[in-house]
Amino acid sequence: MSSEHLVDVPQEVLAKQAACEGILQELGSVLVAFSAGVDSTYLLALAVRTLGRERAVAGMGISPSLAGREREAGRAFADQIGADLVEIETGEMSNPAYQSNPADRCYHCKNALFCKLNEVAAQRGLRSVVSGANVEDRGDFRPGLKAGDEQNVRNPLMEAGLTKAEIRLLSRALDLPTWDKPAMACLASRIPYGESITDERLARVEAAEALLNDLGFPGARVRAHDRLARIEVAPDQIERLADEEVRSQIHRRCRELGFLYITLDLEGYRLGSLNETLNLS
Repeated sequence: MSSEHLVDVPQEVLAKQAACEGILQELGSVLVAFSAGVDSTYLLALAVRTLGRERAVAGMGISPSLAGREREAGRAFADQIGADLVEIETGEMSNPAYQSNPADRCYHCKNALFCKLNEVAAQRGLRSVVSGANVEDRGDFRPGLKAGDEQNVRNPLMEAGLTKAEIRLLSRALDLPTWDKPAMACLASRIPYGESITDERLARVEAAEALLNDLGFPGARVRAHDRLARIEVAPDQIERLADEEVRSQIHRRCRELGFLYITLDLEGYRLGSLNETLNLS
């Protein structure tokens, strides 16, 4: 990783990074809840730099809701910085409270993950489990934060007041490959609340999104309303996706995957669009 001095980072943002480093030093040793996303990658890199490889370990939860490409990206990054990576089967699919996909689904998922991570941390003599939640997550619908609070998971980025934009800037300064990575979330977030989560549905979404990524639509979402695929891409990419040749490729592949209807959301991608249903009376 290169020095942050190669990128113009405001002093107030560097001060937040220093505060985060101070929190990590105070904790002494950590198991980082690592998903290969922007926030957890930055936290892992900072923890390894601050505490050393023996006292900063990555813990990746493995389940059908984690896309295979994300798993491989996580392995590659941990290897790149020499971090010890522990892969943990979380087993949330066996929990009916998760599989039935209620509005607080994320709570049950994170509860299973943090429970397993705490067990691994204890086995390895690591003092704390830390998560990559940032300060903006407090203003969003994040049931998983409750699970973390209940299981004494620390959020150094949030505690230091770091925003997503600041984490991206600091990640770029540290030459992390994720600095401009599109926001990611588990595959279960593509299935509307109340529709059961199954291995088949998750695999269908994963394959459809992989196709969109390969066609040049990074960060695209395929919201799976039973056998209807509602595709979200950045608003400035809608016109290109509607091109006849591109559209036909997507339609053909999605039909092969088992979707009966394939639609394009004209509003474009927005974070947590399925949460919009929670505001309905």
